[in-house]
Amino acid sequence: MNRIGFMQGRMSALVNGQIQSFPRHHWREEFSLAGQQSLSLMEWTLDHKGLYENPLLTSEGQLEIQTLSAQYGVTIPSLTGDCFMQAPFWKASKTDCVSLKRDFLKVVETCSAIDLKIIVVPLVDNGSIKETEHEDVLVEFMLRNAEVFQKSGVVIVFESDFGPSELNRFISRLPKDIFGVNYDTGNSASLGYHYEQEFSAYWDRVMNVHVKDRLLDGTTVPLGTGNARLPETISALERKGYSGNYILQTARAIDGDHVGVLCRYRDMLQSWMEKI
Repeated sequence: MNRIGFMQGRMSALVNGQIQSFPRHHWREEFSLAGQQSLSLMEWTLDHKGLYENPLLTSEGQLEIQTLSAQYGVTIPSLTGDCFMQAPFWKASKTDCVSLKRDFLKVVETCSAIDLKIIVVPLVDNGSIKETEHEDVLVEFMLRNAEVFQKSGVVIVFESDFGPSELNRFISRLPKDIFGVNYDTGNSASLGYHYEQEFSAYWDRVMNVHVKDRLLDGTTVPLGTGNARLPETISALERKGYSGNYILQTARAIDGDHVGVLCRYRDMLQSWMEKI
């Protein structure tokens, strides 16, 4: 179970009705709640709004995060940069692009300082790449800073709506070990992709996995009620020797028992991991 974690905020009430957002007023409590439930991995979230007010990007906040992590036995191996999706530098004007690239490098520097190893860059929704020019801006920036990332000990993984062959083409433009893929079971289900075709195309680049269920062409739903082939997909990952983490980015509880439903999903995931 030390490979199963949860997306920060999933133990707290929704913020402004959003399924995912940094839990500004409850982030501290999530450490103790996770510790009580033996959920030892938390994936941090960063929003563009209030980016530099996030405790991860302040010296006082970093110290408090490290203290809470040690106190409750909850580590932070990865971060989802929703901020990059909300304000993608690869689509920005020249002036904004410079500022947003600077933000990206600051996040990398911060993650390195607290030994956070994986940064997820979502190329979906507002961050989705539809034009070659945007892809080239992104790839050129990543290649130019590859040595910086390597020295920092941080790897960059991309969550994308590309089909299997297109994602293989994209990730092949970037060197292994520094850049990889964040595989999202729910997004694949929503887009109608099949895990066998996906793994055949880019299995060797998968470094982090988000676990959720979605309807075909639809939204996130409780695990086991959507179109994600979760038992088969998780078993396939385990058989292939995947040794990374599974992060629960699951549907929220209808009755407000967010901790309870997250623990139920954890147990479901654990059972699928064991059926290899």
